[in-house]
Amino acid sequence: MKEIEKLRKRIDSIDREILKLLNERAKIARRIGNIKKENNLEIHVPERERAIFEKILNLNKKEFGEEFPSEALVHIYREIISACLSLEKPLRIAYLGPKATFTHQAALEYFGFSAQYLPCSTIRDVFAEVETGQADYGVVPVENTIEGVVNYTLDMFLESDLKISGEIVIPISLHLLSTCDRISCVEKVFSHRVALGQCKKWLEKNLPHARLVETESTAKACEIALEEEKTAAVASEAASYTYHLNVLARNIQESGDNFTRFLIISKRKMKPTGKDKTSLIFAVKDEPGALYKALEAFYKERVNLTKIESRPSRRRAWDYVFFVDLEGHQEEERVKRTLEELKSRTQMVKILGSYPKALLRE
Repeated sequence: MKEIEKLRKRIDSIDREILKLLNERAKIARRIGNIKKENNLEIHVPERERAIFEKILNLNKKEFGEEFPSEALVHIYREIISACLSLEKPLRIAYLGPKATFTHQAALEYFGFSAQYLPCSTIRDVFAEVETGQADYGVVPVENTIEGVVNYTLDMFLESDLKISGEIVIPISLHLLSTCDRISCVEKVFSHRVALGQCKKWLEKNLPHARLVETESTAKACEIALEEEKTAAVASEAASYTYHLNVLARNIQESGDNFTRFLIISKRKMKPTGKDKTSLIFAVKDEPGALYKALEAFYKERVNLTKIESRPSRRRAWDYVFFVDLEGHQEEERVKRTLEELKSRTQMVKILGSYPKALLRE
């Protein structure tokens, strides 16, 4: 017991030092913010954030042997950066709502709890909030490993001039949430039909007598679970702390390979970080071999395509455009040459943005 007490005192001393350094960091961040305002500079610099994450993760691995989990370190520094940034100017983030959805969770993981969040009813509304300046950034889903692409998000880029300034990939983990403190007291389970379907086997095994009730969203299910006794909701981790519900069971979904990729949209162009991705749209001529000629431009410069998706162009029937993700930044010489060659072989090329690849969950 004496040894434990001694170690606890050491932890208390370390915690005091951490708190001292956090406050020192906050003071410096406030000074930087004032300098930026005086010189009319951008307050938020995502490229700088990416560099901080990379440096911290490398230090943790090379100098400290990852005694502290790297993924937890990312979450901690996300909140430190978010809190310090709020001292300069709180970011306004529009996202596809309501709150406690997976898009909300993605926004929180990307921007931290100190940002101001604006839930929107539709993807179009998210774009509109950013376009009109009501929000600094928007967060929208673009593809899921099981359900495929979110076509409405792709279609919005055909008419919007907003840029992609980042991405985040999160696992779609579903939990059983309730005001109850044990599973045996649950008599009804609420959630969106897709969520209930993804957890069907677990629910049949662990709650065979519970009544399953479909709702318009997982957020609505949480609202019901908060009000009604002996009920539970199937929802995200973000929903648990948003609605202050107990997590009775974690990861009850059937598939372990369910991930969704979200895009961060804004009016900004990102500078190269060394680990970037570029997204673009191109349209080919209506002639034999047109798509082959377009794709050859990437092959010639050895530019790797990580995604290609076709969508109707909306100009006329059976006319299509192609959405492409490639490795590299548009300012890199190899990518720059590729894009110039692509423009000479196609009817239209629209760069949607170059941005840092998703951290850790690439």
